[in-house]
Amino acid sequence: MQQGIFTEFFSWSFTLRVLSYILKPMKINRKNGLLDDGHYIESPNSDQRPEQQNIELIVIHNISLPPGQFGGPYIEQLFTNQLQPGDHPYFETIHQLKVSSHILIQRDGRITQFVPFHQRAWHAGESRYCGHECCNDFSIGIELEGTDDEPYEDIQYSQLAQLISSLQKAYPSLDRDAITGHCDIAPQRKTDPGPAFDWDHLKQLLHN
Repeated sequence: MQQGIFTEFFSWSFTLRVLSYILKPMKINRKNGLLDDGHYIESPNSDQRPEQQNIELIVIHNISLPPGQFGGPYIEQLFTNQLQPGDHPYFETIHQLKVSSHILIQRDGRITQFVPFHQRAWHAGESRYCGHECCNDFSIGIELEGTDDEPYEDIQYSQLAQLISSLQKAYPSLDRDAITGHCDIAPQRKTDPGPAFDWDHLKQLLHN
């Protein structure tokens, strides 16, 4: 009985430590374009934005590798050009892609940054927003681990809202409503973040 009590206590203690790490305030270093105290893995799939180009848009995506499966190292491997085609049949079709996103928010709320915010991540592809093409030039890409049809986790929405608020404070050129889905800037090619994404819930979190 005593051992069970200690096991439960340490389990809760560990959970609280994890939550305090995940939910701690996000601060962005404008000099290096990184989240302070964040988990950063450099992606080679990025370059400089056009000279004097402001950051004006946030694009929300989803990703799961293999499709419909969560966890594992494969998203990180894709964004760092280390995905092995032999690990899954689907990877044979995508392992040569040169893609990245600024941020990945996993199902458990953990955040990984792959590209500094002031640099251009290769996330949007051929795209158009409010008459402006090449959205990579002026946008920040945020990937949620998920699919079009499966509900996202509450912690993902919380982390996303906190990140967006921090980005809007760090980059005043980001209008409050300049948040869109990949499906909206590339409607002929993309469907993410899909009907499972609750835009009203995100707006409520941001307004609170």
